Amino acid sequence: MKLLVRFHDKGTNPIIAKAVIDTGVLINVERAVINSSEGEALVDVPDTECHIVSDALRSLGAEVRIIDSGVQRDTYRCVSCGACISICPKEVFSFDDEWLVITNEKKCILCGRCVLACPHQALSISY
Repeated sequence: MKLLVRFHDKGTNPIIAKAVIDTGVLINVERAVINSSEGEALVDVPDTECHIVSDALRSLGAEVRIIDSGVQRDTYRCVSCGACISICPKEVFSFDDEWLVITNEKKCILCGRCVLACPHQALSISY
């Protein structure tokens, strides 16, 4: 399960590392943006440990949102041009045997590159 973690402590407190130590659950950081005053990380944790990790992160001062879906593709707008395939860093999109775009949401890191690249506005991310 993916968690969107936001924190506002100038990056001085290693909250993700502390959550790993406190819970014993390994956390995979899929994407992170951190500056001098705040940060945001998309992390992946085992589904069975999701609430334990999110509670631990919250107790350390982070805002946590459970993300249960990745990029959404509007099949009516999508013309299977493949623009999303070439821009996606995690290979979320591919062609099937009939050259139609298919999506594997579980791989999505919510970076939004595909949304910007889609010439038909067939992709969206909501979180």
